[in-house]
Amino acid sequence: QVQLVESGGGLVQPGGSLRLSCAAGGFPFSDNVMNWYRQAPGKEREFVAQISRSIGRYADSVKGRFTISRDNAKNTVYLQMNSLVPEDTAVYYCNVRLFGNAYWGQGTQVTVSS
Repeated sequence: QVQLVESGGGLVQPGGSLRLSCAAGGFPFSDNVMNWYRQAPGKEREFVAQISRSIGRYADSVKGRFTISRDNAKNTVYLQMNSLVPEDTAVYYCNVRLFGNAYWGQGTQVTVSS
């Protein structure tokens, strides 16, 4: 049974930082590409970042500010978010695709506000 559990969200002021974590289980974590998505109120879910074995790929809106990483020994993927702006406010989701199926965590809320 695939499990994805996000944590680390919260309220942060503009310019601040947060680190999100996604603890994964139920599949061979180190063999799979992991993704972060986000969904802001009234908007569609959008891609944020992806990591294969060690190479990250980013949406243009977060490039240079966010860093995705993984710890295969802990079955965990991280999203370090710096220089946050109000437009980053959203629920952030961890995602993996296995045999054509997409699996999602429950999400963690990130609110950027003064």
